[in-house]
Amino acid sequence: MDLFDSAPAKERRAATPLAERMRPSSLEEFIGQHHLLGPGKLLRETVAAGKLHSLVLWGPPGSGKTTLAQILASSGGAHRIHFSAVSSGVKELKKIIEEAERLHRLGKPTVLFVDEIHHFNKAQQDTFLPHVEHGTLILIGATTENPSFELIPPLLSRCQVLVLQPLSTDEISEIIDRALHDSKRGLGSLKLELTSEGRDFLIQQSQGDARIALNALENAASLARRQDDKKAIELSHLQEALQKKALLYDKSGEEHYNVISAFIKSLRGSDPDAALYWLMRMLDAGEDPLFIARRMIIFAAEDIGNADPQALQVAVATKDAVHFVGLPEGRIPLAQATTYLATAPKSNASYKAMLAAAADVKEKGALPVPLHLRNAPTALMEELGYGKDYKYAHNFPGHVVEQEHFPEGLKGSKYYSPSESGYEKMIKERIKGWEEKKKGKRT
Repeated sequence: MDLFDSAPAKERRAATPLAERMRPSSLEEFIGQHHLLGPGKLLRETVAAGKLHSLVLWGPPGSGKTTLAQILASSGGAHRIHFSAVSSGVKELKKIIEEAERLHRLGKPTVLFVDEIHHFNKAQQDTFLPHVEHGTLILIGATTENPSFELIPPLLSRCQVLVLQPLSTDEISEIIDRALHDSKRGLGSLKLELTSEGRDFLIQQSQGDARIALNALENAASLARRQDDKKAIELSHLQEALQKKALLYDKSGEEHYNVISAFIKSLRGSDPDAALYWLMRMLDAGEDPLFIARRMIIFAAEDIGNADPQALQVAVATKDAVHFVGLPEGRIPLAQATTYLATAPKSNASYKAMLAAAADVKEKGALPVPLHLRNAPTALMEELGYGKDYKYAHNFPGHVVEQEHFPEGLKGSKYYSPSESGYEKMIKERIKGWEEKKKGKRT
């Protein structure tokens, strides 16, 4: 062993954050995303076959997008290029394309890996679009943002978008254990254990984000080492590392779910005062404010619905506001939204309609679309009767037409029954007017 070489390498490794040191380098090491990487699943088979195609990996932070993209880009013997959409421009991209064309002539593929691909501007996308189309470049992108809004349609149509899910509690726990016991890349040489209370708290606070879990674990381990008599990473170390208090919950997390349940039920019961109390209980205990905002978005659609269509807009705007300003100021939009949702008219009619429609889909399967509702982009389809006798609603008084829109076997089905609450009362009257008008035409 060359001591002069090994010492700097060891120092560099120690200076690298734990989350980066523990980054998997192969699918065998990768944890999570079984719907894509399990036996017989798309990405597992893609890597096994060594035939990559352009992909965009879309998922929340810490779900493994960048790691998975790097593993894919390294497979199949392709030339790999890491491109930064933030710090590099069209000039650098053209140089990459020139090199990719040269290698393409030699029969060697080039994989262009773009992390946070949503930062690509239109000029950058237009520049490499034809080269992705012709196969000169294989694009693998990773993003936390919806690609439908960030990528130009021609590029999006040439990439397969794969959705990654937040890591489960078991997967986060496995990642924590691996980091604790890996002596070469992780914390194994420190011989530290993690208390059960500390583990529960760390998993809960990471919210499915492996990076948060590993960064907090590393900082907590550093705090624990400073106490000579301590051989364990305790709850107090993790609270200090994350700068958050522990939620009051037992091992199963029951109290955590009890409090969010009380909050939602106070909103549903139109009690703004109680809802504000439970909101502040959660925030004071260190609950993730974005978790609360997500639940408020669900509540706005499920429990208010069309009784006040603006409620969903308020909830989504609250999520954006909290994400933008953070805490403690983020409490203000959360409180405003809480009082708005609690005092809004309530209706679960849309939610119940969704369940009823879903039940019919499950029970009766994919019933054929009636011919008059089908599109007829070709002469052959038109000859087959696609679109024949379709009645264009805008050509009729009130933009309402008596026409069957259900497939055979579901004619006359009713899912949505508006309530008498808020704006939904107007919707109910409007539907009643349509029905009476159609009934009058038939008599």
